[in-house]
Amino acid sequence: MSKNNNSFNKDRRKFLLAATAATGAVGLTAAGVPFVTSMTPSEKAKAAGASVEVDISKVEKGQLLTTEWRGQPVWVLNRTDEMINDLSAGESNLADPKLKVTSQQPNYCQNETRSIKSNMLVVVGICTHLGCSPTAKLTPKGEMGESWPGGFFCPCHGSKFDLAGRVYKGSPAPTNLVVPPHRYNDDNTLVIGEDKKDEA
Repeated sequence: MSKNNNSFNKDRRKFLLAATAATGAVGLTAAGVPFVTSMTPSEKAKAAGASVEVDISKVEKGQLLTTEWRGQPVWVLNRTDEMINDLSAGESNLADPKLKVTSQQPNYCQNETRSIKSNMLVVVGICTHLGCSPTAKLTPKGEMGESWPGGFFCPCHGSKFDLAGRVYKGSPAPTNLVVPPHRYNDDNTLVIGEDKKDEA
């Protein structure tokens, strides 16, 4: 074999090795991109922790609006004056009327109405027993019986909550419904997922 052929084969071998290595590196990078991308949070995951703005301008007195925050239903109830007045009347039937379990609501909702504005109740619509979703039974009496003042009823295991989301004695649910962090941008805009600016 001549020196020229030997030199040609060595050069060819070097070229093939370099080309193979380059192709492998490109392939490895291409295969790795989806894997690395899969570890970054999705848009849905990012949105899961984001606050939600709710237009409450059309929620009339006595009306309940359901929205969603972090994949959970959140109820916004515009309570009538009568609903508000009835809250103190039924306290003897409640398991935690004075809100001793402070983790169930922010400090600024540590009051009888469990709200920033006395007429506007904002609660997560998930029973604190086993995570079922209670049903709104806002009208007094009716199918709930003569002594029912209005509130929320979980048909799964019978937990009952008043119109401030406070749990009744004897209910399977151990604590009151959760009041999420929230604030008002103005009279018509509720922001769920952010604390009052002066409480942040």
